[in-house]
Amino acid sequence: MNHDNDLQYRESQYPIHPLFLSRWSPRSFTGEPIDDMTLQSLFEAARWAPSGNNSQPWRFIYAHQGTEAWQRLLLLANEGNQRWAKEASVLALLVSKTSHVRKGDTVATPLRNHSFDTGAAWAYLALQATYTGLITHAIGGFDRDRAREEFIIPEDFHIEILIAIGKQGEPGALPEDIRLRETPTTRKPLGSLYTEGAFKFPDESNAT
Repeated sequence: MNHDNDLQYRESQYPIHPLFLSRWSPRSFTGEPIDDMTLQSLFEAARWAPSGNNSQPWRFIYAHQGTEAWQRLLLLANEGNQRWAKEASVLALLVSKTSHVRKGDTVATPLRNHSFDTGAAWAYLALQATYTGLITHAIGGFDRDRAREEFIIPEDFHIEILIAIGKQGEPGALPEDIRLRETPTTRKPLGSLYTEGAFKFPDESNAT
C-alpha cells in the first residue's frame, strides 16, 4: 500500500531527513498483527531518547489486539476515538515517573521535566514506527482517572497519552466524518517558531 501521494505537498524550508516529513498520524489501521521483534524495536528506539539526569521516566503499558488488556485500553478512549482506534494492532498507555533518586542520593526528588522527557521518548517511538513501515497516532481524548484505576498506576506516575500502533489502512475504511480528516497536516512557518536573543513572536497574546 503506497501513501506517498498523501505526503507530496509536505515540504521543509531547510534540508532535513525525509523521515520527519513522512511521519504523520493516520487514523485508518488494518488491524494486522505486529510481530514482537518489530514492536520491541519501537520501545528500543524510545529507550534511547534523552532525559534529564538520565532518569528515563517513561513507561509503556501495551497490549495486542484480541487480548483482554487491549480491550481495557480501548475503552479508556472517548467514543469518537474508539471508532477508529478499534482497528489498531497495538494500544499503549504512556506514563511518566514524577520523581527520581539522583546519583549519590538516597531519597527521591521531584523530576520537573518528566513530561518533556517522555515526549521525546514518544517521538523516538513514532519515528522508528515510520521507519519500520508502521503508523502511530497519539490519543489525548481518554479517561485518565479510569486509566489509573484500571491499570493500578501509582500516584507518583503522571498519565500522559494513549497510543495506537499498527499498519496503515485505506482511508475509505473510515466513517465519512473521520475520513475527511485523514490527511497529513502542514506546519506553521518556521520563522514563527523561533527567534534569536529575545521573545519576539508577534502573534502571541502577551507579545509587545
